[in-house]
Amino acid sequence: MIQGIDYAAILPPVLCAVAALVVLLADAFDVPRRWLGVLTCGFLTAALVATGVLAAGERRTTFCVPSGLRGTGPRSCSYVADDFALLFQGLVLAAAVIVVLLSLRTVDTDDLPAGEYHFLLLAAVTGALALVAARDLVTLVVALETLSLPVFALVGLRRRDDLAAEAALKLFLVSVVSTAVMLFGVSLLYGVTGAMHLDRLSAGLRTLPADLEPVASAGAVLVLAGFAFKVAAVPFHFWAPDVYQGAPLPVAAFLSVVSKAAGFAGLAIVVGFGMPSLGDVWGPVIAVLAAVTMTLGNLMALRQGTAIRLLAWSSVAQSGYMLAPLAVGERRLSEAVAATVAYVALYAVMNLGAFAVVVAVQRSGEEPVALDGFRGLARRDPLAGTALAFFLICLAGLPPGVMGLFAKVVVFRAAVAGDVTWLAVVMAANTVIGLYYYLAWAVRVFVPSDAPEEGTARPGFAVRAAIAATAAGAVVLSVAPQLVLSAAAAT
Repeated sequence: MIQGIDYAAILPPVLCAVAALVVLLADAFDVPRRWLGVLTCGFLTAALVATGVLAAGERRTTFCVPSGLRGTGPRSCSYVADDFALLFQGLVLAAAVIVVLLSLRTVDTDDLPAGEYHFLLLAAVTGALALVAARDLVTLVVALETLSLPVFALVGLRRRDDLAAEAALKLFLVSVVSTAVMLFGVSLLYGVTGAMHLDRLSAGLRTLPADLEPVASAGAVLVLAGFAFKVAAVPFHFWAPDVYQGAPLPVAAFLSVVSKAAGFAGLAIVVGFGMPSLGDVWGPVIAVLAAVTMTLGNLMALRQGTAIRLLAWSSVAQSGYMLAPLAVGERRLSEAVAATVAYVALYAVMNLGAFAVVVAVQRSGEEPVALDGFRGLARRDPLAGTALAFFLICLAGLPPGVMGLFAKVVVFRAAVAGDVTWLAVVMAANTVIGLYYYLAWAVRVFVPSDAPEEGTARPGFAVRAAIAATAAGAVVLSVAPQLVLSAAAAT
């Protein structure tokens, strides 16, 4: 059997894969490192344009196999470029462009190998693009590993930094264990249904004999565990703070936004397309994970004294909010997935912006900037200071950061509509906790500092462009959050 390939459908990940090879070859011919970053940005922008063109057209599928005798039945496809996949691909590519802009300065100041850095970044983006469009378990696992493996090297790319090496090793070991657990779960699901494509898996689970239901339930929980690592959900979260601190700051931003978004897309794909009938199994598991994750993340964020570790624990807490809608199980699952998609998209803008300002303030080779190092930032650098305060207000969910408020309202409504009211109460309590440390940081931005030179940096054009772009996105989405909410509802 020969499969036809729709090259238009797979154009965004193909462009990124080609870009990775081109950048590596350009580096071999001693192309200046600054131009490697420009080349990377150019390819990512081209892939983003291709995603927009695909979104304007019809749903595309490829790598499909027919079912039934002699191939007369409906087709099952491994790669689907539908509204869900294209929305996440656009989000991943836009965030990757911002990360590359933040990286231009970091590659120089930290003396990172530019060719390897951009190659690894593009390889990870390729995995993320394939992951959000995958519709069979094998493609999901391969895409997830294609995303994960380059990140290990990116985290430890500062080769003479012991902290970076420790962070990379910790991330690698936890990832290997979680991947093994996920593969065991995949083998159980395949064993009871004989299917790898998610549509066939879903059909097989609905007609499963009673004696095989415990095996299928165990497989579902183990697959969830693999994605819980990727999104830094408790108890698979403990790598996040040390890795965020040890990695170059743009890589930490990549982990916080791009990697997390791809992980949540994969989780939504598995539970929404492959295992909806097991909602009574994975729904309560996700509910407990969400409650514990947001609570522990917020409580730990209260104790942090540096910006990067606060953002790390805040990112863990935000994962709990994103998980919450999926706790409804099979009941109202489509609305729950839309709520998670909307929250992920809005969170990406807010968190990338906060990371961009931290990159602007952080000096190369210094210890992570303490929260008190942001005192007086609004006076020293009005763009960075005002933008940071606005991003933090958005993350807290307070006006005028209406996008953050709408994001929380969406997940609250999904939890209540799905009869998981107790989780909505936990979310409300955690929102109050989050208000404290977000506002405490935002207030420091406007408080005069006794040492105005401390923590001051001279961000270049690329970093300022990243701050301006994310700030503009946050303002637009605060004025018109329905742009994201409508797109998410259509997935």
